[in-house]
Amino acid sequence: MHADRSANQAEREPRYFNRDISWLEFNRRVLAQAEDRSVPLLERVKFLAIVASNLDEFFMKRIGLLKRRASGSLGPGPYASELPATQVLAACRRMVLEMQAVQASVWNDDVRPQLAAHGIQILDYAQLDAGDRDSIDRWYRASVFPILTPLAVDPGHRFPFISNLSENLGVLLDAPPDASGRRERLFARVKIPAVLPQFVRLDTLDALSGATLDGDEADDIRLVPLDDIILHNLDELFPGIAIADVMPFRITRSAAVEVDDEETEDLLEQVEAELRMRRFASALRIQVNPDPSPEILRFVLDELELTDQDVYTRPGPLAYADLFEISELPRPDLRLPRWRPVVPSALADEDLDIFAKIRQSDILLHHPYESFTDSVEKFVDQAAADPDVLAIKQTLYRTSRDSPFVESLVEAAEDGKQVACLVELRARFDEDRNVQFARQLEKAGVHVAYGVVGLKTHCKCSLVVRRERIDGHLGIRTYAHLGTGNYHPGTAQLYTDLGLLTCDPALTADVVKIFNALTGHAAQHDYASLLVAPATMRDRFNELIDSEIKHAKKGKRARIVAKMNSLEDRQITDRLYEASEAGVQIDLIVRGFCSLRPGVRGLSENITVRSIVGRFLEHSRIFYFSGGKSDPVKGLFFFGSADWMYRNLNARVEAVCPVRDPVARSRLWSMIDVFLRDRRKAWTLNPDGSYTRLKPPSNGQADSPEVLGTFEALMRETVEATRR
Repeated sequence: MHADRSANQAEREPRYFNRDISWLEFNRRVLAQAEDRSVPLLERVKFLAIVASNLDEFFMKRIGLLKRRASGSLGPGPYASELPATQVLAACRRMVLEMQAVQASVWNDDVRPQLAAHGIQILDYAQLDAGDRDSIDRWYRASVFPILTPLAVDPGHRFPFISNLSENLGVLLDAPPDASGRRERLFARVKIPAVLPQFVRLDTLDALSGATLDGDEADDIRLVPLDDIILHNLDELFPGIAIADVMPFRITRSAAVEVDDEETEDLLEQVEAELRMRRFASALRIQVNPDPSPEILRFVLDELELTDQDVYTRPGPLAYADLFEISELPRPDLRLPRWRPVVPSALADEDLDIFAKIRQSDILLHHPYESFTDSVEKFVDQAAADPDVLAIKQTLYRTSRDSPFVESLVEAAEDGKQVACLVELRARFDEDRNVQFARQLEKAGVHVAYGVVGLKTHCKCSLVVRRERIDGHLGIRTYAHLGTGNYHPGTAQLYTDLGLLTCDPALTADVVKIFNALTGHAAQHDYASLLVAPATMRDRFNELIDSEIKHAKKGKRARIVAKMNSLEDRQITDRLYEASEAGVQIDLIVRGFCSLRPGVRGLSENITVRSIVGRFLEHSRIFYFSGGKSDPVKGLFFFGSADWMYRNLNARVEAVCPVRDPVARSRLWSMIDVFLRDRRKAWTLNPDGSYTRLKPPSNGQADSPEVLGTFEALMRETVEATRR
């Protein structure tokens, strides 16, 4: 009877959550950080901005894709059982409206008054006294007015192009009467300049240098929104014409514009063409404040071919992402203490030979707890300067504008070293920057490749070939860095990522094969150690899951722990369901969306899913399989660049690395233990798709992960380990 009931429940419940709805649930968890009054005030402001920035990207990528599917201009995704696009669009709109209402309430009713109580006032233009208005108006005439370009719409002027994510004022004008006395209504658009601060600080106004948010942190800070200043000075833009109505609005355009690179002859030219197309992609969303002008709104909707379902209304800033400016105000008392990454103990000597250290043992790195600058950057920098280094190869998916890696590769090439770089031109929203890097590297003599046709290159690896004495003879040794995150010094301070510095011949030989496949015409390689997508990774993960199922059936210890950004692949999900039913204990740590439904009797009752959201962005991917061993440290550990998503396993070049060093395995298990014990920043996924936020135990130890949470616990642990 019990088995029948279990089977019936499993049959009644959908097997998978929709990825877009699940992703919006993740953004709700981010919004919860802004709601949390235990979080420092400017950190809460930052989370309000992150929520808005996340939604911008969600609309550009996912809503754009869903709209194309709903219109029939794009076929279904990889899974035939997906919900209809129209149904998903309706659910997403519902959730976004709910989220926006909470966001506005947190800002208007809680955070903004709290800022004022702490000496940071966000003032409307109408609230200013005569002296402040005069000061603002003089600054406006000197520093803003010359930048503005009002664009009229009439028989001689077409409706202007509204750029993506731009903030605008739609202005309705009453033209002077013609000879017959008839007045005509005219429309004009004024774009809010993105080159200026969006919040103008009253006490730092300077007619020559403009406005800045910098200043003495001890002073009270008074800020006025730029769009409000422009709105109240519009009469100077339209002298002699009566302004009948004004409507601030913001447009979001689709980024789901792709050209089939299977047909391209030059990937660089194709990406540049795609960027030009994206600029003029269809509009998806218009954001307005409450009670917008009906006449202006209808006119803009008609011109942009939008419907009422594309209108998103809420009070507060038009672009909540502008709040990033406020979150960076010089008030350290209102934010978390700055974390300074610790230099890894193995690399603490400033004069060290990094290659000698790597020869002693593999070095596992955990950023941002450990310094990216003093490890990964140093590895490539020393390789570029070392006369015994013969070749350097590296993949670049995303990096910073002033990337030290680009500088090092250029230096190495100019020094006569053999340098190759795989620049992934199709890294979404970084295409233009990567095109520039590719041209800069080529100009310096670096061999630049753009990846494999039909696949994005997402693996994070560097290879150094060095001339050394080995067993008394002159030869070459290869060194590698393999990681979970991009070679980006900026995000390395904000994202949690793992890396490994190694000269293990089995690993470096596979890295050599990866680069040969990326830069040449090599046939698919047989990788001995690394799990490489799309060649071997899926099959190897299936084998590892199969092995745990066999251990469970034999009564041995059987456990899987997997940590990643997102889980969506249906085949892997089905294998995990199968393992759960066989008795394998499965703990998943999935930061973002998760299509797997946990805790369903007869399907997934041995699976738990948790999400950790807080100070840093969880970005590392770790995979653990017990291998039937009772001692967890003796199990099988892997980390790498791939999530368990269809795109990562089938349509990207990815690399997942085994961890063999016992000290590194012990450290990884310690991290996993922290993730699974966290009750401060962790949420658990329920069978209905909702999430429950965990609460620290009232009687827990003050320094335990349960009470501190993942981020504080790992920061403390890193400092203590370095001291030891």
